[in-house]
Amino acid sequence: MADDLALALELADLADGITLARYGAADLVVETKPDLTPVTEADTAVERALRERLASDRPGDSVVGEEYGVTSAPDSDRRWIVDPIDGTKNYVRGIPVWATLLALQEGDQLVVGVVSAPALGRRWWAARGQGAFVTDPLSASPRRLRCSGVGSLDDAQLCVSGLDGWEEKLDALMALQRACWRTRGFGDFWGYMLVAEGAADICCEAIVSLWDLAAPSVIVEEAGGRFTDLGGVATPDGGDALASNGLLHEASLAIVGR
Repeated sequence: MADDLALALELADLADGITLARYGAADLVVETKPDLTPVTEADTAVERALRERLASDRPGDSVVGEEYGVTSAPDSDRRWIVDPIDGTKNYVRGIPVWATLLALQEGDQLVVGVVSAPALGRRWWAARGQGAFVTDPLSASPRRLRCSGVGSLDDAQLCVSGLDGWEEKLDALMALQRACWRTRGFGDFWGYMLVAEGAADICCEAIVSLWDLAAPSVIVEEAGGRFTDLGGVATPDGGDALASNGLLHEASLAIVGR
């Protein structure tokens, strides 16, 4: 697993070089996908580069990515999950909250996760059973992550990236935010990373995809937290998500769960 984590970190370096070079460029090419979400030349360039490297270094592994779908290796139970830029809308508008997300799954278990946000100067990573870590401008060396010890909703900070997808459960979401001490909209990957850091206690989203959640789920769990869908199932592929410090998970599910 150490070799796989090392490779994932090298892939993140490769991605950061591409994304930073085009971030804020006046001639950045932006197109609209069929689902009406934006995709930039940087999104596609990163995914192509990562797929090429994986084809070279891990030719027997499958790859699933947001932009180019699934490349299947039928004889392997390993697959890499890639989101070249999580937060493309932020990237396009010059908001620095965006990241490349990488995860490795073996069988049913996610074993490696990396979230690299170069415009924030931060990178989070974890390997199953080995803990979760972050590098940031405040630390001279990697810092181990631990979720908070907050045990009551009325002391908890809740992160919600937005209201998209909550229309049918808006009352439940409002009930959760009223139960919590504070609610802030730290969107996309960042809310989950704040849970892993212990700065926030709960993060939930109503519409998300596998590549949005695979890497954050490993990091949150290795930091001592819990990560499920809104049905309470420990999966990053449920279409929605709830991450917490673990202590507040059941109480949160009781309000917003399905």
